[in-house]
Amino acid sequence: MDRDLVVYGAGIVGEYLDERFPVPALLPGDPGGRAQARVALHRVEQDWYALVPSLEGGEKREETRARRLMLEAVLAAEPLFRLKPWFLSDQFSLLDAAVAPILWRLPHWRVAVPAVAGPLERYAQRAFSHPAFRTSLSETERGMRA
Repeated sequence: MDRDLVVYGAGIVGEYLDERFPVPALLPGDPGGRAQARVALHRVEQDWYALVPSLEGGEKREETRARRLMLEAVLAAEPLFRLKPWFLSDQFSLLDAAVAPILWRLPHWRVAVPAVAGPLERYAQRAFSHPAFRTSLSETERGMRA
């Protein structure tokens, strides 16, 4: 909540913050880059975040299926992590704020990313060491990688 305004939904909150506090920008400045970021964010929300409830306590068979689908989704995106220092961007963005928490939780969910996904692992380590990411972690989340 900002003043009397209440917004919800990760994408809406992120876009609001980007417009309310334009520096540093959370989305690219050009319309094409913003559209690409929104499409990628939509895919992450639909393909990755939709699996979280099953990974966090679904029925055993459902959890196993979600684990496999998460690994497939993350590996399918792996080439995108080679393109730029951050996820489809030269600077930390809203996409990184959406992707990094999922990557952080993969070991907790017993989703093992193979060593051949080196660019993904290097990206993850860069994202995990970003001050904004480190500050955002709760005590429980820190324990997921202890």
